[in-house]
Amino acid sequence: MSTGNIRRAQLVTPFGVGAMSVLVDGTSVVTAGLDHWFPKGDPTFAPEDFIVHDWRLEARLRVKEFRLPPDYRTPSGGDPRNTQLTVPVLRFPGWSFCMFCKRLRHKPLSFQDVVRCDDPVHAGWKGKGPRMSQVPFVVICTAGHLDDFPFRKWVHRSLVPTCQGVLRLFSVGGGGLEGQVVRCGYDAHGKRDERLGCGAARSLQGITTVRAKGRDGEERTVLTEDLTGSGEPYCCTGAQPWLHQAEGMCDRPVRGALRAAGNVYFPKVESSIYLPQQEGMVTAAMRDLLRRADVGTALSVIHTFAGAHATAAQIRSALPAELVEAYSDDELIAAYRDLHGIGAETPPAIDDSDTDGQREDLWRYPEYNKIRETPDDDALRATDPGVDLDLASHIGRVRSVNVLVETRALRGFTRGRDSELTLTVGKAMLRRKSLPSDKDWLPAYVVKGEGMYLELDAAKLVRWEARGDVQDRAGLIADSYARVVAERGWRARELTPRFIMLHTLAHTLINELIFTCGYSSASLRERLYVSQKAGREMAGLLIYTAAGDSEGTMGGLVRMARTERLRPVFAAALSDAHWCSTDPVCMDTGKAGQGPDSCNLAACHGCALLPETSCEEFNRFLDRGLLIGTFQNPSLGYFSNLAL
Repeated sequence: MSTGNIRRAQLVTPFGVGAMSVLVDGTSVVTAGLDHWFPKGDPTFAPEDFIVHDWRLEARLRVKEFRLPPDYRTPSGGDPRNTQLTVPVLRFPGWSFCMFCKRLRHKPLSFQDVVRCDDPVHAGWKGKGPRMSQVPFVVICTAGHLDDFPFRKWVHRSLVPTCQGVLRLFSVGGGGLEGQVVRCGYDAHGKRDERLGCGAARSLQGITTVRAKGRDGEERTVLTEDLTGSGEPYCCTGAQPWLHQAEGMCDRPVRGALRAAGNVYFPKVESSIYLPQQEGMVTAAMRDLLRRADVGTALSVIHTFAGAHATAAQIRSALPAELVEAYSDDELIAAYRDLHGIGAETPPAIDDSDTDGQREDLWRYPEYNKIRETPDDDALRATDPGVDLDLASHIGRVRSVNVLVETRALRGFTRGRDSELTLTVGKAMLRRKSLPSDKDWLPAYVVKGEGMYLELDAAKLVRWEARGDVQDRAGLIADSYARVVAERGWRARELTPRFIMLHTLAHTLINELIFTCGYSSASLRERLYVSQKAGREMAGLLIYTAAGDSEGTMGGLVRMARTERLRPVFAAALSDAHWCSTDPVCMDTGKAGQGPDSCNLAACHGCALLPETSCEEFNRFLDRGLLIGTFQNPSLGYFSNLAL
């Protein structure tokens, strides 16, 4: 099996643990669990090259640290540290088929050679027979398990088939699954041969079909209910091939899926904007020093015994004098407190009652406060460019975010649909054996970039969202989502007019900035700060660079926050929002809901949708009507009376 190259960030998402990808030689593989990402007992392994910290995110996810995915290095200058590290993958799916004779053959996860067809029909073939290709079908369940498609059980309509004949996968016409037929006991030409098997045959039609939920709330699938035809269900085996486990404990219904389908893997990624403890006291050079293994270990020992009461003398005595003599006592204490998150309110951890960040306002409120205070630090720096007079009636605050550091960590994944996932269950899916809390870590990557922050005028916003027609319009989306929540058993969430409108504004601005500044379509991201909770009221949005390359630090977004540049961007964005290329269809038919889960109103690919990596809500909860009004009610939108 050949190796492949992949960017480190992609090993967090979208090709993290449990995800499938294709190597350069066409082999389909699944990314292995975290247990074997780094060597054990290797004296040349230096973990400090991969360890990163974000004290808020560590507390939220209950881990000691984060680690960057290993990068492949060749020995250079006689330094053997961290060389030739790779992320292991396993061959999956195990079933392969021959393009010539259509024969199916299964190989184990650890098989690394080229799979070749040994059917007698290839007796005159040069070499060892033609190369076989992996089948495009897999089996998934809502608990996140992944398995090979049960071809033998499916064609024989039995959970324990006795026939072990030769299986072949024929295409008999038609563009759908009904044209894919599994046959047992047929030769390469599709003729019945009793010596090869029992002669059973069955189309793959319906294997991906999900029926309505049963009374117990579980999915009802064709694969589970109709495999045997006798009413005996075929349930999930609990297989976790990324952990090299062929079976486990699970009895949920399963459904077939194409291995490259979007519903096979939904990564759960938590992100954090790094907030310095004491602005300006800890330089970038000092933070690099803290990453050294000897320094980090020494400070961790001090923290274990002294906690928040550690002194500069204790820090100096634990470290070589040459490393710290250039720093004052105040700088050392500030670095120590910054490393361990001392002196600030500890953010709430995600617990099993908070499946997907239901307390998001508690998590984001410190970021909201810090950015609007124009911090000045090597890790977070923002300035106040002022607000254009023409925008001041609707926009209360603007910030140019010159520097920000974002950490994104993978905490689990789901399959079948983007459903809720508890932290405990998600972390357990990433490795075979859980780690103690003092050694636990999650894969992450760090992006250093820039952005622009906007905040709505509080008084105008309150008046606008108190209007009955505004609440009725937002209620249409809330009702659609309530049906989804009831169907899937999710937790309910409040979808307010300010949230929907601010989310739509972020999308329209990003679409305009892509054309104005020349950014690629997926290089900008949104971060919404919205809450109506007493004491934590928020109505802001941060648009920032998501790419970890040069696009993230070119200064484009910072310049666009200036008054003379922001006004024309706003004018163009709102002008484009007034008319979609699919209007009047988009605006009128949107009343019934459109888009993912029918949770959008006037929003489609022609006007408001973004690449899913740029949107926090998977392109849901959008409506141009709440932004600029509708054909029937032009004054409905928050920006309807803004003249630019």
